[in-house]
Amino acid sequence: MNIADILQKEYIIDDLRAKNKRDVLAELSALFLKAHRNLDHEAMLKALLDREKLGSTCIGEGMAIPHGKLGNLDHLVAAFGRSEEGIEFNALDGKPVHIFFLLIAPENSAGQHLKVLAKISRMLRDGGFRKQLLEAKSRDELYDAIRQKDETC
Repeated sequence: MNIADILQKEYIIDDLRAKNKRDVLAELSALFLKAHRNLDHEAMLKALLDREKLGSTCIGEGMAIPHGKLGNLDHLVAAFGRSEEGIEFNALDGKPVHIFFLLIAPENSAGQHLKVLAKISRMLRDGGFRKQLLEAKSRDELYDAIRQKDETC
């Protein structure tokens, strides 16, 4: 599955306002509400926070891939956020997080959900790609960088 299939340009925030974990999850998950009016934002936020209680979704080097599952969603959706100053996210390396890929999956999508998480993780292992994400000047540049990397992973 291509990330571009589940990440719309409107689901990208190039300068997150959030200052803590709960707020970044709320800010990113709220992006889905316009296109998916049947989603309950509080239920979505609870699913994300419940997953974080199992262990931080921070993968180190200033990156996190928060994710959760919802019963009333029929397909995967992804959002991207960037914080220039960084957000404390209980990272094992103790570093603040600057790059967030948020994923919400239908309750019954274990295989697909895991494949997308693995692909995002592979993409983020590339230091040049991470640098591109950090230096992009706009939402358009971020979206283009993600699409281009997605095609080569």
